[in-house]
Formats: sequence, structure tokens, C-alpha cells
Amino acid sequence: MLSRRLLVAGLAVSALAGRAGSASAEAVLTEEGLYRQSWFLDSLLELADDLQLANEKRKRLAIMWELRGCPYCKETHLVNFGKPEIEAFVKERFEILQLNIIGSREVVDFDGEKLSEKRLAEKYGIRFTPTFQFLSDRGEDLGKKKPRDREVARAQGYLEPKAFLAMFRYVSERAYERGNLRDFLKAS
Repeated sequence: MLSRRLLVAGLAVSALAGRAGSASAEAVLTEEGLYRQSWFLDSLLELADDLQLANEKRKRLAIMWELRGCPYCKETHLVNFGKPEIEAFVKERFEILQLNIIGSREVVDFDGEKLSEKRLAEKYGIRFTPTFQFLSDRGEDLGKKKPRDREVARAQGYLEPKAFLAMFRYVSERAYERGNLRDFLKAS
């Protein structure tokens, strides 16, 4: 049986087939005015499904909150993700879901609530762009937790490449279980 996720993935692969041969993913400016990496998650905006997909791939789920015209969002795409070592690390270990902080697309949250991207951002207290929200990989009970308790880490605002990579390492290595980011950076 063909699921909606497989159908969407198949359409995405077909659309990207003409661009094959590019050695490194490059940020593309979308119709919505947001930069996007070709390897970002193609989502049906059902967070529980996105988390399950990430877990099946042995990856972590992170949400990148952006805003059209945000210079620091652009910098994140063109500078941080433009560095092959950062792109490779993140791409290998994370599924990145891109959301618009004032967007109108409907998202289904872990608790089953359907709301716009803007209302979801408000629910989670997202106020700045870019913001990376790193979600727990233990999805069984996420819908029962308070929104902020569903994430294991958050990066608000632009981070220079070295700190940006460190944040992704912090989550990838589950260092949040042993201490805060400051302690992780001191030990590194």
C-alpha cells in the first residue's frame, strides 16, 4: 500500500532528479521567500509522523523556525550549511523540518492539535528567527508533555559556524542528559 509519505517522497525525488550531479546541497530561495536546503525534510506537517520517520532513520528531529527576509536565517543557510563539514554532520544525523514563524500552513502537533505554523510557534514560545528546536526522540509520551518539555535543546538566533556545529553535536551525543551546553563546550 502506498502511504502519503511515500507518495510525497517519490514526488520530491522526481523533482530533484534533474538537479542530480550537484556535489553539495545549496540553499534555494523558495516562493515563500525562505531559503531551503534540498535535503531538508519533506513533511506532511504531522509532527508525530516526522519524529517516527527520523527515529526509523536513526536521526534526530529538529525544527528550524524562520521568517521571510530574516538576514540571520539567510546567513545560517548560506554560511553555516554552506560549510561541507557542517552540512555533512547535520544531514547525516538530523531531519530538519523548516517552519515559518508567521506561516499559515496547518501543522498537527504531538497532542493531535491542528494549528497554523504561527499558532504552533506561539504555543512553543518561539519568538526569534532563526530558532532551532531539538525535539526528544522519545515520542511515545510527547503529546502528554507541556510543549517546552517536548524539546531537549533550543538555539535562538544566529550562531557562528563553530557554535552552530557544537549545538548539533550536543544534541547528537545526547550531552543534554549529562549537563548543559556550557558544560559541554568546556569539556570539548
